[in-house]
Amino acid sequence: MPVVAAKSGRPSSRREILLQAAAEVFFEQGYAATSIDAIIERAGGSKRNIYSEFGNKEGLFSAIVTENADRVLSTLAIEEIEGHDLRETLTAFGQHLMSGYMSPTLIGIYRMAVTEANRFPDLVRSFYDEGPGRATSQLAQVIELAKERGEIRADDCQRAAGHFVGMIRDNLHLQVILGLRRPPSDKEMRAAVASAVELFLNGVRSGRRK
Repeated sequence: MPVVAAKSGRPSSRREILLQAAAEVFFEQGYAATSIDAIIERAGGSKRNIYSEFGNKEGLFSAIVTENADRVLSTLAIEEIEGHDLRETLTAFGQHLMSGYMSPTLIGIYRMAVTEANRFPDLVRSFYDEGPGRATSQLAQVIELAKERGEIRADDCQRAAGHFVGMIRDNLHLQVILGLRRPPSDKEMRAAVASAVELFLNGVRSGRRK
């Protein structure tokens, strides 16, 4: 889910270079104070190219959110989940989601969304709809299919999806957002996702009942 596609952290295309630069400037200066000129100074290029591809500053911000969401949601595409049980799908999705939440790009987006919520409610709504809201809705469809196959029982698949996304985000995400700790290592993230998947599928109650 980070803007950069490769593990090396280096953008692999001109578009990614531009989006990464825009993200950095947004987070450093805030949405209102950021100018297209400042983004061009960081990434190079021209206003004409930016306006042609993204329309305006809001279009740039939306593209950052959408491309991050697209990477996470690729794990829920039909061609990706066919032949896999729900545990495998949740694990793959959870790992992508956790990685995205802990990326510098989305950490910055969350911080900026909270800061700019009162001044730019439409922008923040777009962030929620294209990011967390979209992820929850698409996961709900996957859970619905698992319910139809008899893999799980779920009265409200949308709510169940929200619970799973919330477990992946967890207090760990809040601690990183608040600067109380560094983002977790890959090993820590895998352990957190495995715990969330296990809890989601099996709960914490003992199998023995009185």
